[in-house]
Amino acid sequence: MLDAKTIEAIADELVEAGRSRTPVSRLTARYPEMTVEDSYAVQQLWRRRNEEAGRTLVGRKIGLTSRAMQAATGITEPDYGAIFDDMVLDTGCSVEWDKYTHPRVEVELAFVLKDALKGPGCTIFDVLNATDYVVPALEILDSRIEMEGRTIVDTISDNAAMGAMVIGGRPVRPDAVDLRWVSAILYKNQTVEETGVAAGVLDHPANGVHWLANKIAAHGDSMKAGDIILAGSFTRPMWVNKGDTVHADYGPLGVVTCRFD
Repeated sequence: MLDAKTIEAIADELVEAGRSRTPVSRLTARYPEMTVEDSYAVQQLWRRRNEEAGRTLVGRKIGLTSRAMQAATGITEPDYGAIFDDMVLDTGCSVEWDKYTHPRVEVELAFVLKDALKGPGCTIFDVLNATDYVVPALEILDSRIEMEGRTIVDTISDNAAMGAMVIGGRPVRPDAVDLRWVSAILYKNQTVEETGVAAGVLDHPANGVHWLANKIAAHGDSMKAGDIILAGSFTRPMWVNKGDTVHADYGPLGVVTCRFD
């Protein structure tokens, strides 16, 4: 495991990479002994640095929830990152493409909590009872670490590649629809690029949320009322370029759109 001084240096390096929009060299190439525990320590310190700079934590994102992505990374559980207030955008927005390192887009559901969630022992039923509503969302993936050869350790250190999110469509109570069967069609410039169904997220999108509550409990952390939890993608990441328009059609739950300028 890395010492505290090295973890602090990495976290500060990633804060600066976020400011300059210049990705740093892959961490696992420079620190081959770095562990998943080290990477979460880096992320926690990176989060603290951002909060000290005036950003407000408003939720969490969960990643690596699909079997395909877990197989690709060689890890058997999801990961998570922080969502700050300035990361939450409204549907129909114009997104500044240059703010991100060649962004990608994923289709997800966001859970907005009315009650706090705390592990250990949190279950899917606790999640559904604590959820005010579920709303369609797009996640915009960013990278403060070079992409080539990245591992799960790099991704976790990089706040699980969280860049921003776009919320839209029709908010629904968690018992108003069968969340497993929520589906979406993802378009780029009027062309269908991806389709997916929410059961692809750990068989039920709420499963990732109770996993998160139990995971962060080990660090003395929990989720509070009002938090937004991005539950995980049920499509592959879609690359976007400057000038692209993104449109996600969730059928009865409405649409989420944005344009990269």
